Order: sequence, then C-alpha cells, then structure tokens
Amino acid sequence: MAEFEYPRQLRLLTGGDFKRVFDKADFKVSDTHLLILARHSQSDHPRIGFVFSKKNIRRAVNRNRVRRIIRESFRFNQHQLPNVDIVVLSRRGIDELENEQLHALIAKSWKRLNKQALKAQTSNKGNG
Repeated sequence: MAEFEYPRQLRLLTGGDFKRVFDKADFKVSDTHLLILARHSQSDHPRIGFVFSKKNIRRAVNRNRVRRIIRESFRFNQHQLPNVDIVVLSRRGIDELENEQLHALIAKSWKRLNKQALKAQTSNKGNG
C-alpha cells in the first residue's frame, strides 16, 4: 500500500536546492497561473518547493490556500511523479481560482511533467 506522507525528505529545504533547479531546469511546465521547474534528482523520490511572491498573491491566506492545495496534490501523486526536484512558482491570478479549478490545473501540470520526463527518459535510452 502506498504511503501518502509529506516528510522533510520530500521538500526542497535549502537555498542551494532551489538554486540548482533555477539554474538548470531539465523540465518546464508553464500555464497562465503556474510555472513548474524541475531537475533530475539523485534521490529515489521527488521533492518539491514553492516560490509564491506577495506581488502575485497579495494575501497570505490565499498564498497558504494555494500552497496547501498543491502540496496535497503532490502528496497524493508523489508515487507517479519522476525522481525530480520541483519548484512551483505562482503567477498572477492563481489566487482567483476556485479550489476545484486549482486541483484540475495542478493535476494537468503533473501529467505534463510526467510526459516530459518519460519522453526525456526514452530519448536518453535511445542515445545510450
């Protein structure tokens, strides 16, 4: 049975972790409300970090709501995601989405990230 925990090992914790993803992202999933950057990881599980600015989401209540929903989605989908370090950046207007819309948006983004990672994996096998 799969575990759906969210321990420290599944989080990007240090500035260096974030910097590695920002400097050399292997995958990018972009949407009008969200940008996901990901980089291959040496760990045996995906890790996630958030960058939500006050400029894009003014109220802390809304920043926390969006973060909670994305974190919950990550927790439930972690076993389907590739072993990558993920940084989620918010864009303007994401706080105006209803919870259901946000769930649908992030589910679509996880699928796109999986598709990119699978495509990269198969092309690497063909080259190696």
